[in-house]
Amino acid sequence: MNTSKAAAMVTPYSNKRDIEMPNKTQPSKGGWKSAIFIIFVEMAERFAYYGVAGNLITYLTSVLGQTTTTAAKNVNVWRGVSAIFPMFGAFLADSYLGRFRTILLSTIIYLFGLVLLTVSVTKASLQHSQAVFFVALYILSIGEGGHKPCVQTFAADQFDENLPQEKAAKSSFFNWWYLGIVIGATAAILVVIYVQDYIGWGIGYGMPAAVVAAALIIFLVGSRTYRWEAPVGSPFTRVAQVFVAAARKWRMSETSQNHGILHEDPSSEDMGGQLKGGTLARTNQFRFLDKAMIIDDIDKSSKTRNPWRLCSANQVEEVKLLLRLVPIWLSCLTFALVIAQLSTYFTKQGSTMVRTIGPSRFQVPAASLQVCTGLTILIAVPLYDRVLVPIARKISGHQSGITMLQRIGIGLFLSILTMVASALVEAKRVKIAIDHGLLNAPKSIVPMRAWWLLPQYILCGLSDVFTIVGLQELFYDQMPEGMRSVGAAAHISIVGMGSFLSSAVISVVEVIGARSGNEWLISNNLNRTHLDYFYWVLAGLSALNLCVYVLVAKGFVYKKIESGGPAKGGGAHV
Repeated sequence: MNTSKAAAMVTPYSNKRDIEMPNKTQPSKGGWKSAIFIIFVEMAERFAYYGVAGNLITYLTSVLGQTTTTAAKNVNVWRGVSAIFPMFGAFLADSYLGRFRTILLSTIIYLFGLVLLTVSVTKASLQHSQAVFFVALYILSIGEGGHKPCVQTFAADQFDENLPQEKAAKSSFFNWWYLGIVIGATAAILVVIYVQDYIGWGIGYGMPAAVVAAALIIFLVGSRTYRWEAPVGSPFTRVAQVFVAAARKWRMSETSQNHGILHEDPSSEDMGGQLKGGTLARTNQFRFLDKAMIIDDIDKSSKTRNPWRLCSANQVEEVKLLLRLVPIWLSCLTFALVIAQLSTYFTKQGSTMVRTIGPSRFQVPAASLQVCTGLTILIAVPLYDRVLVPIARKISGHQSGITMLQRIGIGLFLSILTMVASALVEAKRVKIAIDHGLLNAPKSIVPMRAWWLLPQYILCGLSDVFTIVGLQELFYDQMPEGMRSVGAAAHISIVGMGSFLSSAVISVVEVIGARSGNEWLISNNLNRTHLDYFYWVLAGLSALNLCVYVLVAKGFVYKKIESGGPAKGGGAHV
């Protein structure tokens, strides 16, 4: 049976809506001139986030009086929630509000949370109120939920993939975008944390609020230059339709001569609609879903297409894109578990070491040591983009030098080295403490320079450059266009789940330590907690995870697009 005729037998189902937004392809809009306004609001949000998160464990232990482990778990849970909320924000943006409105609303909420946080640490009657402080923190999480998945995607949308020059610029955009994020975070770690430790928490939290307010104004000023992406309706409904349709036809054979295939349904709203320049090529993975696009006798007799019985080939392939990303998501969770230590135990390590510099004996705040990670990224990103990529491109012939999956894999390997270095340095720190009789003196400074921590901070930054940027690009490039906000939220949620896992691992280690009579992480005395053992556990988990990732990456199939001719895109590439 001719499949094109079979497809035509089904009356297209339509649910289009009127969108009060300008056309996304207006030639006078978009590109770097629009993206630069959006980058400012992201830099401000990162400045604010790290101004709060970077030194949060210090506030919880020194002002609110929490133990180190309780504070570490609270920080991890808050960071985890902040990274999970973007899934809801992405759904709201892609389905109803659009990215611009979601960014605007979430930034206002974020600003309100910062103001409340500032009031809670400034007003005498609220300074020791954990309730108000944590309410303000989780208002920030709600703001993060709408901001994080939309800002990067909205900025990337400013580059038209139909224009060769802008398409090439988009590949470089992700590197420079991450550089902007790190500039905002590094500025907060250098300036805000110092103000919090040596001037006051009120001013320390008020500064991020002022910066976010200024960025909001800049974002609105640039609104006339933006390309807009209209919401396309609930993408999750479209995903569910494919599974339901495939389940209803699970007994049917794909090779039956009595049935056709619904190749395209241009009047319906697929998750991304038809891709620019073509449609998704059919793949052999997850073949059980292909039954969702088989036209059976019931479909033929129906005057209108039932989307819960019959889906287009493009819609089915879009769902396959999502399923292919799930194993990548799972195999990167251990990386996030490693990164979670940056703002918790790394900071507590530094607080016990000598941090004075210069003839004036200036005392560097322990949390400010995170700037080493930021500076590493600031140096590494331009070198990667301008030096490594051109060299790798000549060797591999790949436009990006190395594939996205290869980039992520290198970062995962570096995360193993991060934990190995951390464990070795911590073992040395404890030995020095023992040699100087400080084992039972937790508040004493161990005569060891904090610069010994530089290797783990630098390796952490290098692993970020490879893994985080690789995930950003992968979850943007390989997602259906109508779900790119969800894609951004998905890669962000990896960090969130890593924070939750960190809390879970700490809790497990606490239980084991309590039952065995050891002081693994359960003591406020860092010299007795065997933090180096904990780091070795993370190094081992990371090594096992890398092996799993390599297997997953080898079976990954990149998105392929066809437009009536040969398919464009990649097959299986690691």
